[in-house]
Amino acid sequence: MSVTVIVSLKVEDFDKWYSAFSSASGSREEAGIHAKGHRNIDDPNNAVAIGTAPSKEEFLGFFTTPEMQEIQKAAGVLGPPEVKFLEEA
Repeated sequence: MSVTVIVSLKVEDFDKWYSAFSSASGSREEAGIHAKGHRNIDDPNNAVAIGTAPSKEEFLGFFTTPEMQEIQKAAGVLGPPEVKFLEEA
C-alpha cells in the first residue's frame, strides 16, 4: 500500500523550482513516486509537492540521494524541507 507524501519547501523563486520539479518527473515515476507541485497562495515562495510513494523508506531513499540534493540546490531550495507521511485510515 502506498503512502501520501507532503513536502513543503522554502524556495528563492517558485517558477525556477517548478521548472526543476517538472524536469525530474521521469526520475520520480521510475521510483514509483507520483507528485504534483503547488504554490502556497499566502506565501508564493513556499512550494509544496503532494503525491504518493510506495513507502516512506522508498521515498526517503530517493529524496536523499546526492543527485536529488543537487537538483534541489540548483532549483533554489533555501533549506531543509518539511516532509509529512500520511497513511489512509
